[in-house]
Amino acid sequence: MQRKVFHLTQSLLCSRLRSLSTVCLFQCIGNIRPLFVLVKPEMNKTSYFYHFLLQPKPENAITIAVSARVLFNMEKEQHIYEHQGMEEYIKYQVEHETEPFNPGPAFSFVKALEAVNARLRELYQESEELFDVVLVTNNHAYVGLRLINTINHHRLFIERFCMTGGNSPIGYLKAYHTNLYLSADPVKVREALEEGIAAATMFTPEKMKEVSDNQLRVAFDGDAVLFSDESERIFKAHGLDKFFEHEKAHENKPLDHGPLKGFLEALGKLQKKFYAKGQRMDCPIRTYLVTARSAASSGTRALKTLRSWGLEIDEALFLAGAPKGPMLEKIRPHIFFDDQMFHVEGAAELGTVACHVPYGIAQRVIKKGFMDKDASPSGQ
Repeated sequence: MQRKVFHLTQSLLCSRLRSLSTVCLFQCIGNIRPLFVLVKPEMNKTSYFYHFLLQPKPENAITIAVSARVLFNMEKEQHIYEHQGMEEYIKYQVEHETEPFNPGPAFSFVKALEAVNARLRELYQESEELFDVVLVTNNHAYVGLRLINTINHHRLFIERFCMTGGNSPIGYLKAYHTNLYLSADPVKVREALEEGIAAATMFTPEKMKEVSDNQLRVAFDGDAVLFSDESERIFKAHGLDKFFEHEKAHENKPLDHGPLKGFLEALGKLQKKFYAKGQRMDCPIRTYLVTARSAASSGTRALKTLRSWGLEIDEALFLAGAPKGPMLEKIRPHIFFDDQMFHVEGAAELGTVACHVPYGIAQRVIKKGFMDKDASPSGQ
């Protein structure tokens, strides 16, 4: 197949793309990096062009780092590693590298990020304020081909890989300007949180609920997730009555930030880009606060804290201690964050992809060793 080289403006390049069906190397004017583009006749060439040539710079993007084991279903491979060892694991991966993995719990979330990017490109063709997904794994390069083949099979737009050959990838997260890290390994998640990076351990429901294809839905707990664990410490130490008294006395004092505040800020920044185009009611991002707080007795401080930060939340559900699973079943978020395993497990049992944020006072009641797993080469 012949390779052609062009030095074109974007408008002329678009016209070229509509007629070409070869593998081309495009070198563009401006600060868009040179790269190979595979153009297939059945693809929407204009959208393909905008995806690759407007690949955001890491410092401008909202970077979501996902491990291979949450993006794809690698349970069989994990079993081989645990029971037969590293060499058999690598051998199996190489022998099956043309067989794509099935989707994992983060797959729908990543697809929803891509749907938001597509809408942003329609409105802001030159903008680099986009989601950028990085596959971060301690897999060996031997497994890289199977991961690449799987990404191509599922038509995912993931250009950045970090494969560390058995070493922890946490040190690379800051270099990638990571806004959120999702993994199946709670040890790695805690390492990331200690480095000041928003992170959560993702769990796979036995039967995942269907979620929206065109609207990203993200649900957050409040205390020790969006907010600090200040109020939760009062509750743990002194009980519910003292907690209510504390919240009433401090309702005009904003809570300190929690580990996921920055991610909500990033979502809000993108939402405002849609609002600026008159698309508030048709925004492809929707956020939810799902908290065990009571509205009348302790909800005021939570809402005033968000307002003081300049953040909007689309829906706020104050459950006054009721289970969160049934409400999440109605919301059908792509992802839900909570600091307490009781709520994570309850959500997962009803089909929600739930993530545990191991932060704050609630973690001290978790039994030692609970959830901890051996380091895995199959992608954390």
